[in-house]
Amino acid sequence: MSQKNTLLVNLSVLSSKPTGISTYAINLAKVLCKREDTTFLSYQRPGFVQASSQWRAIPNGLSTDFGRVGHLKRLLWVQFLLPRIFDKLSSRLLFSPLPEAPICTEIRHIITVHDLIPLRFSGKRFSPLTSYFKYYVPRVLHSAEHIIADSEATAQDLSSFCDIPSSKVTVVPLSYDADNFNFLDLPTSNHFVYLGRFDIHKNIERIIKAFFESNLHGSCKLYLIGSLQSPYLPGLQEYIRHLGLADSVLFLDYVAYQDLPTILNQALALLQPSLWEGFGLPVLEAMACGTPVITSNISSLPEVAGEAGILVDPYNVSEIASAMKEVASNRQLRDELRFKGLERAKQFSWDNTSQLTMNVLHQYL
Repeated sequence: MSQKNTLLVNLSVLSSKPTGISTYAINLAKVLCKREDTTFLSYQRPGFVQASSQWRAIPNGLSTDFGRVGHLKRLLWVQFLLPRIFDKLSSRLLFSPLPEAPICTEIRHIITVHDLIPLRFSGKRFSPLTSYFKYYVPRVLHSAEHIIADSEATAQDLSSFCDIPSSKVTVVPLSYDADNFNFLDLPTSNHFVYLGRFDIHKNIERIIKAFFESNLHGSCKLYLIGSLQSPYLPGLQEYIRHLGLADSVLFLDYVAYQDLPTILNQALALLQPSLWEGFGLPVLEAMACGTPVITSNISSLPEVAGEAGILVDPYNVSEIASAMKEVASNRQLRDELRFKGLERAKQFSWDNTSQLTMNVLHQYL
């Protein structure tokens, strides 16, 4: 058996506009590539892969760049073509940074689960991901050698929704790119920032309502940064017009990765009072920039923010509004939150995330 391709890493999810899962996969792979017995599957050769023998080209069109069509193509590729590559390279273990693996073969695999949000909110609104999480993901979970979860909250959901025993799950917190997200000591601008998708569980309507109730819209802006292709966007835009906030609530399309730190550094605060998160990467990235954070007191978000953020009930609009007013009017509080956030962020690193992940993989190689 060849020892050059012991570990096969599925990077088919890599996107040209990295969001949470893609960012996780890239940063983890940068460390995994130090293993000579690792091969990466991706459309283009990642810049961190030094030896061409560590990279295997796969078809284009499988990433989140291609929406639902890309997702379907990726699932078909995982089921029917990935096993051939696995066998050809005499691989011993497949690692996937999301819960996708062949289910009709006996390929040994370890996967990462970031959240089970479509199952938790399945009754709220139809999502094409509901069936994916209800029928496909559990089969992948139960056939996996082991499962890595981003947070204790996700680990508990694996037990509650999929009957996965705790002995099969290891919690490995995510981290942030310290080369990109850092304190720039820029003057504060009068704006709040939300960063992420516009999905129902992100609580955007309550964020907008809280901004309205805070009466800050005369002196402050609210930037909502996410994909303008979201099916929820028209409804949110109509809600903003209804409240008379069209001039103070601004939707920004995908912001270049290198530009995010400037927007975060100048913000009064990051608003992330989600109804549920598997981890909450924007909270950590904001703290690393010294940006005050207002986030939820449920799910994984207290695990990330600790005592460095303002934790609010995400269902309580008045509580969110009160936190916004307090941050906007109290510079001493902002300075205190900045210090606490910077110190909290130091507790997370990709080196630690990668080492904990490798500890799991080593048990099965």
